[in-house]
Amino acid sequence: MGFDGIAEKLKGTTERSLTGALLVQEGQLTHGRPIILSGNGEAGWVSRLTVKSLFVLSKAANKTMTLMIPDNRQFSVSFDCSNGAPVKARQVMPFGYPEYCDQYLLTLRLLTFQSI
Repeated sequence: MGFDGIAEKLKGTTERSLTGALLVQEGQLTHGRPIILSGNGEAGWVSRLTVKSLFVLSKAANKTMTLMIPDNRQFSVSFDCSNGAPVKARQVMPFGYPEYCDQYLLTLRLLTFQSI
């Protein structure tokens, strides 16, 4: 499964002061960066049983896990529930009565807590 990327380390915000002046704040994000894992239809196929297990895991409050990506970096992560469902899946071949071995396209949304 590939990954869409790890968000940039530099984050900035802009807003206006009471006088109308532009205020810019920038800083380096050390934690809380989003990671989206998705096969984009080309890869990342998993069984329905795996999808159901991930849905159950995503419902656990304060669940911290270790993620290792292909370049051997490791992150302490949790499911990102801030922008909708952290686990999204759709059938590769839609069936009316799917079985546990049927394949699904998977997208996972995670937040980093720290590099390990």
